[in-house]
Amino acid sequence: MKLVKTPLPGVLIVEPAVYGDERGWFMESFNEPRWRQALEELGEPQPRPFVQDNHSCSRAGVLRGLHYQLPPHAQGKLVRVVRGRAFDVAVDIRRGSEHFGKWFGVELTAENKRQLWIPEGFAHGFLALEDDTHFLYKTTDVYAKGCEGAVRWDDPAIGIKWPPTGAAEPSLAPRDAMAPALESLRAC
Repeated sequence: MKLVKTPLPGVLIVEPAVYGDERGWFMESFNEPRWRQALEELGEPQPRPFVQDNHSCSRAGVLRGLHYQLPPHAQGKLVRVVRGRAFDVAVDIRRGSEHFGKWFGVELTAENKRQLWIPEGFAHGFLALEDDTHFLYKTTDVYAKGCEGAVRWDDPAIGIKWPPTGAAEPSLAPRDAMAPALESLRAC
């Protein structure tokens, strides 16, 4: 596995080794010792172990996010797309960080097999770019409703450049449509 730094410190693109031939391909989607060794080699902090896996399926134009969880159940997430395509985004929401409010986005697809590591202290969201997009993610803590939060997906203070999907507006859950602006989020 190869880890690639992004403009947001701590947010990493994970490029797994893929072995293919005329029969198809094989990859390790996750290997704990290799994950920890790759982080150490880059000088990145060691996250808590993964304790929960999630799987969502979305049609094109569905936007999920920008979500986060506060301590004591803050979550780091290792995310990937196993069917379809999604534009995946991390936003630094750590008050006092020199990168507060900055975002990074990358296209994750079943074909490119890339993953994105989003550490604690970042909001996360994605926009499905194809129907039947399957999104998987590992988290370092369990879902805790009392600790969840969201930031508005189109907050001009963040300025995310979401790719076009053909729809005038993305399809949002009510919670995401009513999410507060970055300036009023609960402290991280």
